[in-house]
Amino acid sequence: MMAQYAPDVQVMSLLDFSELPDVEETGTTLRENAALKAIAITQATGTPCLADDSGIFIDALNGDPGVYSARWSGIHGDDAANNAKVLRQIHELEAGGPVSRKAQFRCVVALSLPAVHASGETLIFEEGEMPGHIIDSPRGEHGFGYDPIFVPEGFSLTSAELSAQEKDRISHRGEAMRKIFPRLTATL
Repeated sequence: MMAQYAPDVQVMSLLDFSELPDVEETGTTLRENAALKAIAITQATGTPCLADDSGIFIDALNGDPGVYSARWSGIHGDDAANNAKVLRQIHELEAGGPVSRKAQFRCVVALSLPAVHASGETLIFEEGEMPGHIIDSPRGEHGFGYDPIFVPEGFSLTSAELSAQEKDRISHRGEAMRKIFPRLTATL
């Protein structure tokens, strides 16, 4: 995505640096976690850093799993267990009557700049959201996380059934990144 907006910017990943700190996501919001990661890597490398935190917010679960999405089942990154727990919780609630299956994926992107940056800014945020709803059972082979049980608004396919290009076009992360790119290029 960066190539479209800033073709002259050299993009590096964490793999391009040795001995980076392992940043714990101890924040209670997506914004706090994105900031923790971006600031830690900028401090370690002396370079600008883009970091994000994302989660799914389900109406019937009072916004959960939210910031705890990746570890909702108790094990970080166990997508199948996380999806199973969400579906089990919704089914339990539905035993008492109909509940809203509306949900939103949300993303916060943080751009951390070294303290010596000419712009004077050190931390910039942008957000994105993808509304939709939760279905009864997983479908699709693409994507990760809650993609197999989430149908974006206006679609009949789950996020896991969409192509990567289509998902990037409508996703919460894609929206947040498209918003931050002009701010990033303005700081160069």
